[in-house]
Amino acid sequence: MLSVVEGILIFVVISESVFGVLGNGFIGLVNCIDCAKNKLSTIGFILTGLAISRIFLIWIIITDGFIQIFSPDIYASGNLIECISYFWIISNQSSIWFATSLSILYFLKIANFSNYIFLWLKSRTNRVIPLLMGFLLISCLLNFAYIAKILNDLKMKNDTVWRLNMYKSEYFIKQILLNLGVIFFFTLSLITSVLLIISLWRHSRQIQSNVTGLRDSITEAHVKAMKVLISFIILFILYFIGTAIEILYFTVPENKLLLMFGMTTTAIYPWGHSFILILGNSKLKQASLRVLQQLQCCEKTKNLRAT
Repeated sequence: MLSVVEGILIFVVISESVFGVLGNGFIGLVNCIDCAKNKLSTIGFILTGLAISRIFLIWIIITDGFIQIFSPDIYASGNLIECISYFWIISNQSSIWFATSLSILYFLKIANFSNYIFLWLKSRTNRVIPLLMGFLLISCLLNFAYIAKILNDLKMKNDTVWRLNMYKSEYFIKQILLNLGVIFFFTLSLITSVLLIISLWRHSRQIQSNVTGLRDSITEAHVKAMKVLISFIILFILYFIGTAIEILYFTVPENKLLLMFGMTTTAIYPWGHSFILILGNSKLKQASLRVLQQLQCCEKTKNLRAT
């Protein structure tokens, strides 16, 4: 029987998942329609990939969490933990990679620094994404090999129980090694986002001597961009905190509340950032407004027919 707090957390994480699937599905749909009409841009490709990977990520978070909460004995099947582990690597790594690529692309296109390294990278923007994709493939292959080794060791020991019987220090070391690629992309994304915020802030200060109307409009746009970036950083950090909590749960498997809190914290990022992207991207925002207008028209038509 679930307690009141556990019931609330379950309700919250289900709501986050529904909003996440709807928000990311909307982003993917808008970009796919745009691709059918015109050639898909690099930003459109990244947004579509980010949306799809996050939908899979949400389903993995929910499926894995609910199995651990309501049917932990199912994990006695070695095949299940193997499938979830591989799907988790793919969805988690690709989601972080697309988010990092998006932040780097915005950084190189919008930021303004006189540093030689920045100017060199800015002139080679089109080469950065393929380079990052190479890092992603290497990271995934290394993770596949490492998780296969761990699972094979468990099979050799005839240990099919889903909780790994090892010392806590050994367990945490294995988790760090498994997430080295994610930590790399996470750090890269945070650095570029912070640098972009600094660049926007400096540029806003520099244009204060311009004409008031121009100054106000540009400053307002920069403030909006900085708010979007700060929100992204906060959500990104919350995602890693939630993931860390879920990893910590394996050391205290009797504490279901800890797992639920970790799931709730982790799921904030994939749904929260999708709505930030919709509000911050002019194309997505206009598409969402058109959808809302159509829904309002349908509702009015329905009410008129009812009367």
